[in-house]
This record gives sequence, C-alpha cells and structure tokens, in this order.
Amino acid sequence: MAHPATAPLTHPQQSGFIESTVKNEASSSGISWAAVVGGAFVGAAMSLILLALGTGIGLTSVSAWSNAGASAAAIGKAAIVWLIVSQIIASAMGGYLAGRLRTKWVNIHTDEVYFRDTAHGFLVWAVGLVITAAFLTSAAASMVGGTAQMGASALSNADPNAYFVDTLYRSDNPATEPNDASVRAESKSILENALRQNDVSATDKSYLAQLVAARTGLSRGDAEQRVSAVLAQARQAAENSRKALAHSMYWAFLALLIGAFCASFAATVGGKQRDRVVVI
Repeated sequence: MAHPATAPLTHPQQSGFIESTVKNEASSSGISWAAVVGGAFVGAAMSLILLALGTGIGLTSVSAWSNAGASAAAIGKAAIVWLIVSQIIASAMGGYLAGRLRTKWVNIHTDEVYFRDTAHGFLVWAVGLVITAAFLTSAAASMVGGTAQMGASALSNADPNAYFVDTLYRSDNPATEPNDASVRAESKSILENALRQNDVSATDKSYLAQLVAARTGLSRGDAEQRVSAVLAQARQAAENSRKALAHSMYWAFLALLIGAFCASFAATVGGKQRDRVVVI
C-alpha cells in the first residue's frame, strides 16, 4: 500500500520562535559609519586648530634672550596641559556629533543603545587619530618645524654636539688653523660614536686627548681630563634628552587615553539627546 507524501512537521511554537528572532534582528548595521567618519574629521580638524593656537601661545611666551620669557620647565608643563585640554575638546566634540548624527535605533534595549553610543564615540576617537596621523602630520610637523627653525636661528644652536666639540678646543689664545674644521669634524664623529656606544674606547680617548693638547697647548694630563669631562657632559645631556622624550610619551599616552574616554562619554550624551527628538 502506497504511503502518501508527508510534509515536514513544523511545531507552531518553534515557528513563532524563529519569526520572533527574525523580527528582533535589524536589517541595518549597528554602526552609523557616516556619523563616525564625520565626527572623526571634526575631531581631527579641531586638533589641528588647537595645535596652531597652542603654538602661537608658546611663541609669545618664549624669548630668544636668556632669563627672559617663560622658563623651559614652565613651557613644558604648559605644553602637557594644553595637549590634554586639546584632546578633551577635540575628542568630545567629535564624539558628541557622532552621537547626535547617528541613526536612531528602534526596538533596542536601553543598555544596548548606551553600548552602541559608547562604541561610536570610541570609533570616532580611533578614526580621528588615524586621520591625524595619516593626513595632518605633515601640516603639524610644518608648524612645529617652523617654530623650531625660528628658535634655532634665533638661538644659533642647530647642532647639540657642536657645543661640546667647541668646549674641547677652548684655549687662552684662540686661533683658527687651516685644518681646524676637519679636526673638529673628526672630533664630532668620535664624540657621536662614544654616545652611541655609551662608552669611548681607550684608543679614541687617547687620540682625542692628543688633538686637544695639540690645538690648545694643554698638557697631556689636562687634555685627558678635559676629554673625560666633556664626554661626561655630553652623556648627561643625551640622558636628559632621553628622559624628557620618555616623559613626553607618557603624557601623550595619558592625553590620548583621556581623549578616548571623552569621545565615548560625549557620544552617549549626544545619543540621548538624539533619541529625545520628537518628530513634528
């Protein structure tokens, strides 16, 4: 006896569960990329504007004359504060705009909306940081480089090692010899190699002492003492520069971290105001 074709059985409760699951899933993405990119560009532009303002304030605070204007320590502290303030303003503005301009989500739990707004703010900060690093670095470097060039021309201190080379050949009877430039260049090369190796070989130190004794008229012992003293000063200056750079990186990390928090928080504020808008 032939059995009739049987259709697959579907439980009514299972069918309702599938339909409910499909209805709960939105057809659009949970990220409003247009709002994220727009907020990121605004944040990057604000960072450049605030950098220009900070550079102008810094130039008005320094002076080419010693003991005039703000000190180096004060300028450094002010630069750190301005970096943090700039990150707060730029990141908060970009995150807020992303929260206000993003698509309004319907039938979404409040906690999920809060998480999405936070994610939008964090994405604004991340994309804005990439934009700044990729496209605005040249402009920022141009401004900072122009400032550094003006300061260098005013202070006549382009090469930090030139001072230590000059210190080696100071004499009571200064005179310029025909081969003085080549000797100074050779001494500079020895000094830079000693700084890279964090030590100077006995051969280089003895040869440098001979050059100093021949050019300054010092005794061999005094020349060796001068070489040792100058090498110690150069090493200390390099160590101070390394520590200053390390500290600036720590503060830059802190400023960026604060910027990420401000962008995320501002996006939640903008998102709340966006959801309160009533269609008239």
